[in-house]
Amino acid sequence: MTYTGSVQPGGRSDVRELDALTIRKASVSRMDNNVYLLTCRETGEQLLIDAADDASRIQKLITEGTGAVDTIVTTHQHWDHHRALPEIAGATGATTAAGAPDADALPVIPNLRLAHGDRVTFGAIELDVIQLRGHTPGSVALAYADPAGGAHLFTGDSLFPGGPGKTWAAADFASLMSDLEARVFDVYDDDTWVYPGHGKDTMLGTERPHLHEWRERGW
Repeated sequence: MTYTGSVQPGGRSDVRELDALTIRKASVSRMDNNVYLLTCRETGEQLLIDAADDASRIQKLITEGTGAVDTIVTTHQHWDHHRALPEIAGATGATTAAGAPDADALPVIPNLRLAHGDRVTFGAIELDVIQLRGHTPGSVALAYADPAGGAHLFTGDSLFPGGPGKTWAAADFASLMSDLEARVFDVYDDDTWVYPGHGKDTMLGTERPHLHEWRERGW
């Protein structure tokens, strides 16, 4: 279960093959925004996470899969994660989705307003919605429980290698840490992959020993 390829901006995407799901990852923009394309291997239906920038690169990513997108999920309202959303949503006709508190701040008002505990489905794949309040009020992560074992979390800007995403007030930091602990680290095992909104992947087992350090470090 390894990636192949390279995620250099404008280049070939990384691909991770699971039994039922293919995960493609591409980097766009100078901010190294990650765009993820998930493909159901049974039906070919696809879901895109964060149409962040560079619509032509995202279209290329889509064609590396099955060539169509059924759903686009935006993890949160910050501008660098949805610059290509109008163009990609318009070109594909995909259903759009985002956390309810962030929905009205997006350039395309989503068809689906997501809440904690919801599920997003495409083909034979189900993703659990995890609201992680703090980086923005409506930030969401998506979790895939692999029937073959382990889980895969797409965390937007709420969790990175080395700590939680940026917050702008102590209360927001406390909220994000509480949600991460209760809704992520207390639920998922150490072999869970984490796919953040920028940069490299990590695993929960790599990050778990540092929770206390993060709390002490603060926002």
